Amino acid sequence: MNELEKMRHTLSHVLAAAVQELYPDVAFGIGPAIDNGFYYDIDFGTTKISDTDLPKIEKKMRSIIARKLEMKKRLSNKTESLNWARDHKQKYKIELIEELPEDAEISFYDLGDLFTDLCKGPHVKNTSEVGAFKLIRVAGAYWRGDEKREMLTRIYGVAFETEEELEEYLKRQEEAKARDHRKLGKELDLFCFSDLVGAGLPLFTPRGTELRELMANYSLSLRGREGFKKVWTPHITKTDLYKTSGHYAKFGDELFMVHSQVNGEDFAMKPMNCPHHAQIFASKPRTYREMPVRYMEATTDYRDEKTGELGGLSRVRSLTQDDSHVFCTTNQIKDEVKHLVGIVKELYETVGMQNLRARLSYRSDEDKYLGDKKLWEMAQGQIKQAAIDNHLEYFEAEGEAAFYGPKIDFMAEDAIGREHQLATIQLDFVQPERFELEFVNSKGEKERPVMIHHATLGSIERFLSVFIEHTGGWFPFWCAPEQVRILTVNDSVSDYVADIIDVLDNIVLEKPLKYNELRYTLDNASDSLGKKIKRATEMKIPVILIVGPKDAEEKIVSIRLRDKEEKVKLSDLKKYLCEL
Repeated sequence: MNELEKMRHTLSHVLAAAVQELYPDVAFGIGPAIDNGFYYDIDFGTTKISDTDLPKIEKKMRSIIARKLEMKKRLSNKTESLNWARDHKQKYKIELIEELPEDAEISFYDLGDLFTDLCKGPHVKNTSEVGAFKLIRVAGAYWRGDEKREMLTRIYGVAFETEEELEEYLKRQEEAKARDHRKLGKELDLFCFSDLVGAGLPLFTPRGTELRELMANYSLSLRGREGFKKVWTPHITKTDLYKTSGHYAKFGDELFMVHSQVNGEDFAMKPMNCPHHAQIFASKPRTYREMPVRYMEATTDYRDEKTGELGGLSRVRSLTQDDSHVFCTTNQIKDEVKHLVGIVKELYETVGMQNLRARLSYRSDEDKYLGDKKLWEMAQGQIKQAAIDNHLEYFEAEGEAAFYGPKIDFMAEDAIGREHQLATIQLDFVQPERFELEFVNSKGEKERPVMIHHATLGSIERFLSVFIEHTGGWFPFWCAPEQVRILTVNDSVSDYVADIIDVLDNIVLEKPLKYNELRYTLDNASDSLGKKIKRATEMKIPVILIVGPKDAEEKIVSIRLRDKEEKVKLSDLKKYLCEL
């Protein structure tokens, strides 16, 4: 644990001490250091705590910190530890202690003579070293993440070494709130949720559907250029498919089950597509001459996520993947990965997220992985070499692999510096074995193919949550649901507007998607021009065409973009828009 983590961990103890002084009858869960700060899970009993209570708790914390109390470690045995927890009526600590071995050496930390907590540490020496902090919010959290257990109150804080770093972080958080995709999704009329439909099941409006289909089609077009062919698979399947693939044993509790009322068969809503694509490959004999075989599909999958983990489009129960699978020989892996890396780079450059890092996700020594360890080692070596050959900035992460093979996860940075895991390339030697996939090689012998999984956007819903926040809703011209809005100054320009519309109707955009017809609307309401401009700006329309009598007379168009205004001849309008 580095010094900053020690500071944050110590602050969680200071938080608990402050709460105990203000609310003496509370019971404490756990209080770890986390990215950017700390939290503590606390049972307040019948007392209700909200964000409005945070200033009072924070003030108490600062008074404790000012006392420069030491953090002192002491060791205890299990019996003494249980007696302490019982004497202090700390039922959650009792549960944690009871799970430890009988001969365990248990550590406690004393915050001066003010507060004692069961803790492994480490911490800073005293409270004068905790740095800059702020309590930011209150949330609910099930004890030990179990929905069947007690709901505790989680108090979050952020902490940094200096006030400057804290202020910078808080500014970024304010910017993040303004960009929140749930807020913008409502304001820009992109998607909604309905209690009657269910949590985690987003509904996309016409504007949102335009955006998601443009992004999916762009992803498919990039892969189509590399020889991928579209396939289609049903949304339910016999559970035998996932039992054979190994997914049922690993993710069976995430399956939505479907029971046939006709013959009593049990089916599952598909949570992923790779086993289906494997069945298409297996549907007829294959030879080395047709390898590699490349399939792609943009299709919705379903996963029974816990209600408490759902959030806007970031985590949903119905997720649409721009999924693709390559079946190839071991000698073809290098070239196939190279093509896929190129696709990822091109797409994220187009959407303005060019600072890509690659996480090489390897297996750990746990038993959760399937397949021969030697194959894993070979595959891990291959994805590392692929990262080197493709000049990727990469880092290695043990234990982050899929259960069937290592992978390259692409981390993209958004406009306010946050990093998101989006695209992925995964090698799989397990499913070809479990499904007994084969092709006839050049020697006339049967051979197992390698399976490469790839998603460029990943979950389209999750990608959109990132993309909306990255752009702040100001989408690039090519993928904006509404690219152009025409605003009239008065009714006298209706004939000239018809001429403008004639130009717009004959524009076909080819970058980055071919046959992308221009999307425009006309606002010729009787409202003032100021109100029309306000409406268009609130909807973040990238191009506003303002048409007044003088424009009609001179055969020009007044163009208002987000960052500038200019006038263009009507005869040049098509060229102008095609170059945006």
